[in-house]
Amino acid sequence: MTTQRHIEHSTSGATLADLLERILDKGIVIAGDIKVKIVDIELLTIQIRLLICSVDKAKEIGVDWWVGNPAFSRRQQEVLAESEALAKFSERLAQLEAAAAAPAGAKAA
Repeated sequence: MTTQRHIEHSTSGATLADLLERILDKGIVIAGDIKVKIVDIELLTIQIRLLICSVDKAKEIGVDWWVGNPAFSRRQQEVLAESEALAKFSERLAQLEAAAAAPAGAKAA
């Protein structure tokens, strides 16, 4: 009696695209803690949390910190740029007004 063995090729398993789709759909969390102690005195604690998922899944579980962050909003960036330009303009205007109000002898110096 001979037993036949089937050889599985890498193409018969899940592809990288399938794996990525599954991870983004379900999400994956990687967590780790690093603590440095000397004689029971904790000197340093580093907590690392990494969440990999799709934007829809993140919103579904309540992770949406980018929604209110102006760095990720085009309109907010435009408003910030306009306010910075207005502040520079106001500062330059104040300098010119101060120079115009200075006595004539102070300008030559």
